[in-house]
Amino acid sequence: MDYFPIFLRLANEPVLVVGGGEVAARKIDLLLRTQAQVTVVAPELIESLAEKAHAGVISYVSGEFQPELLDGKRLAIAATDKPSVNAWVAHQAERRNIPVNVVDDRELSRFIMPAIVDRSPVVVAVGSSGDAPVLTRRLREKLESFLPQRLGDLAKLAGKLRPTVKARLEHAATRRRFWENFFDGAIAGDVLSGRQDAAGQNILERIGNSLTRFAKQSKFAGEVALVGAGPGDPGLLTLRALRALQNADVVLYDRLVSDEVLDLARRDAERIYVGKASGNHHVSQEDTNALLVKLAKAGKRVCRLKGGDPFIFGRGGEELEALAAAGIRFEVVPGVTAAAGCAAYAGIPLTHRDHAQALTFVTGHCKGESDNVDWAALSRPGHTVVFYMGLSQLETIVARLREHGAPGTRAAALIEHGTRPTQRVVTATLEDLVHKAAEANVASPALLIVGEVTRLHDTLHWFNARAVEAASTDDEGRLSA
Repeated sequence: MDYFPIFLRLANEPVLVVGGGEVAARKIDLLLRTQAQVTVVAPELIESLAEKAHAGVISYVSGEFQPELLDGKRLAIAATDKPSVNAWVAHQAERRNIPVNVVDDRELSRFIMPAIVDRSPVVVAVGSSGDAPVLTRRLREKLESFLPQRLGDLAKLAGKLRPTVKARLEHAATRRRFWENFFDGAIAGDVLSGRQDAAGQNILERIGNSLTRFAKQSKFAGEVALVGAGPGDPGLLTLRALRALQNADVVLYDRLVSDEVLDLARRDAERIYVGKASGNHHVSQEDTNALLVKLAKAGKRVCRLKGGDPFIFGRGGEELEALAAAGIRFEVVPGVTAAAGCAAYAGIPLTHRDHAQALTFVTGHCKGESDNVDWAALSRPGHTVVFYMGLSQLETIVARLREHGAPGTRAAALIEHGTRPTQRVVTATLEDLVHKAAEANVASPALLIVGEVTRLHDTLHWFNARAVEAASTDDEGRLSA
């Protein structure tokens, strides 16, 4: 973040605004909503500001800005049409350690003004570090249409209830469950829709009954949500997965979960890494199973976050078996599996009328004599094969396919960091795939797709296209990515 977002209490605090035009008037209107004591200095005022000054709503100092006007002020805004004056105001404010905003000049500003959605006491502020003010306004418009108009009434009701809830519900975890039930439940729905008055007796009685139920529950049963995090792009996370992340007390995640997805978890949720890498098992599957059971029995709501989909080479079934044996309540939230996500972002249709009428997902962990893969079936024409975790066994996979009849001209693609900004796609044939992968220094996580559909990448690629083009060839036309 370039700017740290904060909400500053300005009620009865002195604020100086330098400038008396339309721009200054807009800033002053916002400041007055906070009940700040606004002083305006300018040679003259537009009519709306002059009326406010005459009515005593703002204080007016007629004339040019003088540095001593900043003394004792909590905040300053420079909104004149003279850059030299604005710069002078910013300089003097900095000398006094007074936060200053210079309209349309972020370099001189200590803070910037966001686009605001006001449902007081709920206030949503949207900023772009000054890079795209029109975009922030567009986002504000969307939020205005999305957030209920009576949201402030609900927030005020919650504020009045807080002392009572704290007094009646001893444990913080119980209070959090109560509030989640309150905001997601019928009472909040009735207030937001206007069906019932937030201060009405009926609402207060229903809240009292709910508090009584929660006070009787000394301990809540734990539960586990097995959640597919998708292949990396947080935009592919389902709404149900996001809700599970926000509700969780503890998040267990593996190495394939992107930082962007993990950032969507509740800020105060405990995060526990239980990742495993090929040849380097940090936490055994048995230990993970035991930890899930332990946390749930302690009354925790656990989000078990897995890259891709938990039921496709994610060992999710094993974890649920352990939970079922222990009598733990659980749910499964499917995710966009790596095959579907990475192929789509690489512009590779997994099936195609002209190229592939069958599709197989295979684990790439081939283990010699224990390898039970039907290589003859995978080597047939008109077939797309997706190998998960196959990078470390790439030479073996290629050799087995060719041994069972796949020609060296069979097309293939390796997708590194699929769906992420760092995605790279290396296309080749079975004959030169190993060489090109080594030349490109492809790193895990990478997905291997074998089949003629991969030839469509050159025509259909769309995601991060500029990076693909820039990385595809060097000056001699060789693969350099």
